[in-house]
Parts: sequence; structure tokens; C-alpha cells
Amino acid sequence: MLSSPTPFLAKRIWLLLSSMVALSLLLSACGFTLKQAHPLPFNTLYTNISDNSAFGSQLRRVLHANSPNLRFVSSPEHAQVQLIQDEMQRYLRELSLDAYGQVENYELKLDLVFSLIDANGDYLLAPTRLISTRDIPNSPNATEAKFQEINALFQSMEMSMIDRLLRRLTAPDVVDAYEASLRSANTDQTPQPQSPASDTSF
Repeated sequence: MLSSPTPFLAKRIWLLLSSMVALSLLLSACGFTLKQAHPLPFNTLYTNISDNSAFGSQLRRVLHANSPNLRFVSSPEHAQVQLIQDEMQRYLRELSLDAYGQVENYELKLDLVFSLIDANGDYLLAPTRLISTRDIPNSPNATEAKFQEINALFQSMEMSMIDRLLRRLTAPDVVDAYEASLRSANTDQTPQPQSPASDTSF
């Protein structure tokens, strides 16, 4: 038969629950929300990032999961927006050496430069650089296994980079720029009223 909690224990539990409720109310009052991406404001997208690469295929999955109505097109002319990869590089640098001159630590660096262009060829997002770095210790006696580990870490960095890319594409300033682009396009297509002919015209 289970005994009831002691008064001291009951008081501790009550204080813990009260603290959790108070913290929850405080965060809500401060407008605290978890960072998350919003759906993309456009429905058709062209990108030069190959879907045959792990990065490209994962990017498409993430974008489509975030915006189910998004459709990838194979031609820029058929896209409302173009996502252009200007640069994507992996760097592996010797960070430190041990007393015997062997590599002790490596630094991994992932460098992505991309831009977002509307149907008129104007920048919604000028060329933007995202950089990710990681340090990893070396294992001189297990070279092959270490480079497999390095490759796996690069892939993990790419997945994190996609999340950052998505948040940038759905940021308020990009959404505002796209909506302004649509308004500008609609204004250009609206027929302008003709001035009435004067009484003296022939």
C-alpha cells in the first residue's frame, strides 16, 4: 500500500508546479515563441541546385514539407521565384598539430552563397552568405574511418544549413519584397487612362 507524501514533500511538489506555471505565464506575457519558418509566399520555384545531390534532394523535401503547395519547375521562365546557388564549398583545414607534427584537430567549414530572384529578374534577396564551422579531433591511426566521420559531419552541417536557408527565405523582409514585386507587376500591366482629346486636335 502506497503511503501519502509527507507534508514537506507535498510542499516541494506544490512549489515546483507553481514555479513551472509562473514561468509559463511569464514567457507568454513576453511574447516568447520558438523560432520556426513560415510557408513560402510563392507557389512555383526554379533552382539550379541539383536534386541529384544529397543537399539538393534534402532541400526540396524540406521546402515542400514547409510549403505543400510549392511546385518545382525546370525552367526559370515558368517560376515565380528563382533560388540560385552562387557558391557551395567545403573546406577542411588543419587546426593544430601535436608534438610529432601530426594533425591533432581539423576545422570543417561549409560556405554557401545564394540569391533569390523574382520573375522580373530583380533581387528579392541579394547574394547572401551562410557559413558553418565545426572542429573535429584527428585519429592518425584510423585515417579512413576519420575521413568517413568528416564526410558524415559535413552532411550534418548541410542539413543544418538547409534549416537556416529556409528561415531566411521565409523571413518577413523577403515576404515583403515578394509582395511588393507582385504589386509592381500588377501596376505595370494595368492599362493607363488616355488623356481626352482636346477640341483643337485634328
